[in-house]
Amino acid sequence: MELWGAVCGRLKETPLLKRDVWLGFSTGICRKTKLGRRGWRSGVFKRRSSPNMEAVALYNFQASEKDELAFKKGDTLKILNMEDDQNWYKAELFGVEGFVPKNYIKMKPHPWYSGKVSRQGAEKALLRRQFRGAFLIRESESSPGDFSISVNYGDQVLHFKVLREKKGKYHLWEEKFNSINELVDFYRTTTIAKKRQVFLRDHGEAEEPKKPTFVQAQFDFLAENPSQLSFCRGDILKILDCSDPHWWRGKLGVKMGLFPRNYVFPLRM
Repeated sequence: MELWGAVCGRLKETPLLKRDVWLGFSTGICRKTKLGRRGWRSGVFKRRSSPNMEAVALYNFQASEKDELAFKKGDTLKILNMEDDQNWYKAELFGVEGFVPKNYIKMKPHPWYSGKVSRQGAEKALLRRQFRGAFLIRESESSPGDFSISVNYGDQVLHFKVLREKKGKYHLWEEKFNSINELVDFYRTTTIAKKRQVFLRDHGEAEEPKKPTFVQAQFDFLAENPSQLSFCRGDILKILDCSDPHWWRGKLGVKMGLFPRNYVFPLRM
């Protein structure tokens, strides 16, 4: 690997690969750490405040360094930081974190993220849209580093704090999600309100959500009785009935059965 060299306090630069930065010249021994040019603070990676977006792997990637994250084509990665280096992102897969090359992945769209918008500003923006289910996600004013989701209920705008547990999963109510993307897609087909039917939707979408035709399994599921349907992570299931908010009925191959709604991710085709 080509690196920056330092001899007797004088830098001799060779082509910079990844995010190699030399720190600490006092001992005459240079310490290499992979950080973004703008992200290093005394050798410590600084995570910026941004919601965990998702990206889909376009190719297989084999890690060559300890701080890199290996993945396979088709994997869905949680992106933790994409501001500190223009070529490498900090990501998570199966609970493991590491750097991934930007050109090996494709970000899922997230036009609903508005960043630093006040509660009042969110209300004005959503009321102008004049349709129930319009929403945006913003940085929390009361809890820096956290996020809030603001939703147009038709007659008013309500705000929910997006909670995050120690294991990193996000939730509003009982259902938990690996990323903000998953949370948003879940509430496109499941009401976000407890006492009325309110589905998250973008401009131009019908108020009643389209029933998903296919879903992809995000986790393995082992049936506990004959009425349930077992599947493995990555399997594509055809939806037969999604009227229940917690248990859907689907088909995998020639087998049919019930499975937990929060184990799958609707495929928007």
